[in-house]
Amino acid sequence: MRIANLLLAALFATGGAMPAAARPVPVPKVAKAIGADTLFWSQVQKEMGFPHMERQFPVHVVKRGRRVSPLRKGRPLDFPALVDGKPSTVDAFMLANHTAGILVVQDGKIRMEKYGLGYGPTGRWTSFSVAKSFTSTLVGAAIKDGYIKSIDDPVTRYIPGLKGSAYEGVSVKQLLTMTSGVKWNESYTDPKSDVARLFSDTPDPDTDSTVSYMRKLPREAEPGTKWVYKTGETNLIGVLVTSATHKTLANYLSEKLWKPYGMEQDAVWMVDGRGQESGGCCISVSLHDYARMGEFILGGGKVHGPNGTRSILPDGWVEAATHKQQEIGLPGHGYGYQWWTRDDGTVDAQGIFGQDIHIDPKRRLVIVVSSAWPVASDRAHWAGFEALFDSAAKAVDAEGATKGS
Repeated sequence: MRIANLLLAALFATGGAMPAAARPVPVPKVAKAIGADTLFWSQVQKEMGFPHMERQFPVHVVKRGRRVSPLRKGRPLDFPALVDGKPSTVDAFMLANHTAGILVVQDGKIRMEKYGLGYGPTGRWTSFSVAKSFTSTLVGAAIKDGYIKSIDDPVTRYIPGLKGSAYEGVSVKQLLTMTSGVKWNESYTDPKSDVARLFSDTPDPDTDSTVSYMRKLPREAEPGTKWVYKTGETNLIGVLVTSATHKTLANYLSEKLWKPYGMEQDAVWMVDGRGQESGGCCISVSLHDYARMGEFILGGGKVHGPNGTRSILPDGWVEAATHKQQEIGLPGHGYGYQWWTRDDGTVDAQGIFGQDIHIDPKRRLVIVVSSAWPVASDRAHWAGFEALFDSAAKAVDAEGATKGS
């Protein structure tokens, strides 16, 4: 039986009288690996499934440590939001956008925390492509640790299975910036697109699933000359980190960030049929720990422990990763090392269906949003998020102006 049918059966068992997320029903782990089914889930399935992906797919656990880095309560921050282009409240914005949680943190203090869809601070929510920013951070850590020599190295040095493919001559940096020149279709509505087929096609024997698929793709441009968003390439980055470190992404993330930074809860990361985490997708994290990831980036990639403060990333890595490396054809926006950039200096880790870690260095502000949009992605929804973030920034600026007067 397909996952979708099981989820619908669970809904019918409740009588359909309440939103599914408000009455969570245990779902058997029926999938053997990550699949594209989630792209085509109904609204009910999303709201039931997004907070419980580990019940439906195999995962690796990103283990937390004994120490928790506190997020203290700060003075409440109130700001308006736009709904259908009209000024409204954040609560109305959440309802209109099927948002499960919003957390606003400034200087390590919680200024706003709201939940919906039956979600709460002790839960986890899937990230979709927010995971890309975690994976790229692990590349930096692997360079700092000496596992990867340079982002200018050829990808084939770490993934020999790509030799002779369109990835011959592509550098690690070109994977990080999505400029390999390899042809790819990222459509979330086409079941025959590359992103939908990535884990549905049967992989070659004794070959990583992502490598098996990606090495068959054709080249459409010279490496470094064309930006195209490709989830499959971030999966390759994940394979590269695993190959270089000889550690799972989950274990390496736990070692480098989750334990030393003081994350509050274990995270879970979905894996494919051969046990490799999807570097481009699907780590499930609590709202508080997504915010801590933003705080970690704001702090320049440093962790604090009994032996003092240390950086787990190379000098200059955060600045390079979170600044525009490539134009993406959208004025005022760009792409770094798996981070979305804006010319105003803010940066985002974004995932389909409304997942975001928004980082505003100027205001020392981190805003996390977890959602279940009816659509995977469109410009109108992202514009609504940007308006929300800008509204929060204006509220912070207004506070500063009042204090200074």
